[in-house]
Amino acid sequence: MQDATALAEAVRRREAAPVELVEETFRRIEATEPQLNAFVTVCYEDGLAAARGELPEGPFRGVPIAIKDLTDVGGVRTTYSSRPLAENVAPADSALVRRLKAAGFVVVGKTNTPEFGSTAVTESLLNGACRNPWNLGRTPGGSSGGAAAHVAAGVLPLAHGTDGGGSIRIPASCCGLFGIKPSRGRISAAPYGDGSFALGQSGPLSWTVRDAAAFLDVAAGYEPGDAAWLPAPPRPFSQEVGAPPGRLRVAWTTEPALPYTVEEPCARAARDAAALFEELGHEVVEQTPPWQDDSVLDRFSFLWRMGPALYPADPSALEPLNELLARKALETSAVEYARQVLALQRYARLVAAFWDDVDVVVTPTLAKLPVPIGWVFDSHDPWQHFIRAAEFTPFTPAVNLTGQPAASVPFAEADGLPVGVQLIGRAGDEATLIRLAAQLEEARPWIDRRPPLLAT
Repeated sequence: MQDATALAEAVRRREAAPVELVEETFRRIEATEPQLNAFVTVCYEDGLAAARGELPEGPFRGVPIAIKDLTDVGGVRTTYSSRPLAENVAPADSALVRRLKAAGFVVVGKTNTPEFGSTAVTESLLNGACRNPWNLGRTPGGSSGGAAAHVAAGVLPLAHGTDGGGSIRIPASCCGLFGIKPSRGRISAAPYGDGSFALGQSGPLSWTVRDAAAFLDVAAGYEPGDAAWLPAPPRPFSQEVGAPPGRLRVAWTTEPALPYTVEEPCARAARDAAALFEELGHEVVEQTPPWQDDSVLDRFSFLWRMGPALYPADPSALEPLNELLARKALETSAVEYARQVLALQRYARLVAAFWDDVDVVVTPTLAKLPVPIGWVFDSHDPWQHFIRAAEFTPFTPAVNLTGQPAASVPFAEADGLPVGVQLIGRAGDEATLIRLAAQLEEARPWIDRRPPLLAT
């Protein structure tokens, strides 16, 4: 399996044709879908028509890609994995999809996600459970689980995901991939609003760091009306891959922001990564950001509950967790919401200031190995569904509050399952994360670590 950069080069050299790549992708989807359930919609006709047409001369000309089913592709269903929106068809491409198509990508389908992307696994009543190609009884993570599952299985080398509380980094760790959540404002949410406290960012899940960096290059940029946006970096992110990172000050910790137990394989991966970074010449210290706050999960829920309430659906038609969140949102006054947002912003400022003295923080990505299918929902109390997701992912949401970039890097295996480590950088400094991740990729290659279920 070649990465997306290599496939694009093969097209440029006329060693492969876009239609051949798309047809092979559809063959791989058909081979793996009965086991994975990674796709919500497969765009057979549109994908082949685009591949046979006049594609833009962009850096990814002719390379197939799948889009998470929370993001609009014009003329294609965006179901949000929600039964009331099962037949919702997007009227136009989102700004991100427009940019990806302009780069030459061919959209071949929409990938599975939990309802509204609200939890850390990919299971819904509408679209069913997506499964992990490393172990079909385990979750691929969420909410970008369909994206991660099909990339891990070799259907495509690169996919689009979104991350509002860890939803790129969680499945990257579960499926043994590289995934990066960019800084707030790096990639536009247009045509939708990004709000006063944007949690979610689009980003890539990929086999290689260079693919993810090149994705950011074509996806990033301001769109008119964006509330938060970043200027272009000094040079393309793709040029950071292989560039010497210099001697960085790296802090590491196994203490999560939320007060939950961290399983030993996850903690060990972070300790071992810290030791490797020291061997590579970095200054490494054991130190925890000031992110432990007993009230932060409850406050975070004030932001999280607003998502389900904003969709055009009656709360009674939603799944139990989203119904609970939507009803709580409808009962929340504007003043109380504003108070919680202000408190979270104070928290975010306190946490982000930690990076004044360090370049990168290394943590476990997750507190547990990929959990069994159904584990999050193994309770009649929907609030416990929210708590269980937090127990699984206590390292990821704080970075969505601060708006900093963070990546999950494949690092280890335990019980036949992948284990990732999280790299967190300063706001706006994806470049350092890319250089450091590429250094780790060279020192501890992961490209040949493939799951038992692999499209061939």
